[in-house]
Amino acid sequence: MARTKQGPEFEIEVDGQPYAWRLHRLPYESRNASDRRGMAIAARHRDGAREAILEFPPGELLRFGAPQLKASQIDPALVARAVASAIAAGWEPLSRGKTVTIVVDATGR
Repeated sequence: MARTKQGPEFEIEVDGQPYAWRLHRLPYESRNASDRRGMAIAARHRDGAREAILEFPPGELLRFGAPQLKASQIDPALVARAVASAIAAGWEPLSRGKTVTIVVDATGR
């Protein structure tokens, strides 16, 4: 089955290796704190097929009617730190297997 893309992919370099990433999930806002979710980014090595979903914690509650987050607004340095953290946590981007989910903090570590 072919992987379907949910949005545009962006390229970054981490430790001299090329990676592609995309916004996997927008932050989910809720008045109930236990229902809130942060954004998630899907990343993969340019030559690999195994993805990692990098989940960030929810940020501050936005005002009603605030504009939605766009992938182009995400700092590439934040994504690079999150990818490096995922590798340090044991993600092997060039291996085969299922997509892994790794929770990072707001700074990508």
